[in-house]
Amino acid sequence: MKLFRLCIFFLFITATLGKTYAQTTSKTDSVKATTVSSKDSLQKSIPDSLIKKHDPRKATRRSAIIPGWGQAYNREYWKIPLVYGALAVPAGLFVYNNNWYKKTKYAYEAKYNAEVNKDSSGLAAIDPELKGLSAASLQSYRNSFRRDRDYSILFFLLAWGLNVVDATVFGHLKDFDVSNDLSMNVKPIFNPSTRTPGLTLTFSPKKPEHKLYEVR
Repeated sequence: MKLFRLCIFFLFITATLGKTYAQTTSKTDSVKATTVSSKDSLQKSIPDSLIKKHDPRKATRRSAIIPGWGQAYNREYWKIPLVYGALAVPAGLFVYNNNWYKKTKYAYEAKYNAEVNKDSSGLAAIDPELKGLSAASLQSYRNSFRRDRDYSILFFLLAWGLNVVDATVFGHLKDFDVSNDLSMNVKPIFNPSTRTPGLTLTFSPKKPEHKLYEVR
């Protein structure tokens, strides 16, 4: 449950910082709009096939191969430490639980052989912290560490998957218009089935500019 909460907290922090970053980027783009106006006409003359566009599929594939690579492709470098932090937690828990699983497994088998088969040759190699426990207690601890180890693998894969999802979603939103130049239209309508008037709200992105060329 703690790992699940950490993953949810990671998603919340990522979404919050991503929204803040998008708002900051939109403000910066509006400031730079006056300086890049001269480049627009040059870019429009370049064919679309020669313009290198952001491909969300590359972000997906790269994050699936190496965690954080997709975020680097999206130029969201601040997310890379968060990705590896989310993966480090279940990885560390796996090492811890797997280590104690092996110790309790060996201790249980040694205690079992000593009690049932009267073979006490393996008792000396038991970890000092486990020598005072009975075979039943060792069996319970062994099962608990094995279960937690398996859960840590599951949460590691979940964190890796969230890394891929994050790179994919923000890869699609990379070219999304987040500027304030949006319009909203309120239109009256009449519903023929209920014979009642109403209003509709229509949101549309900024309209393309139509330039007039002087004919000589």
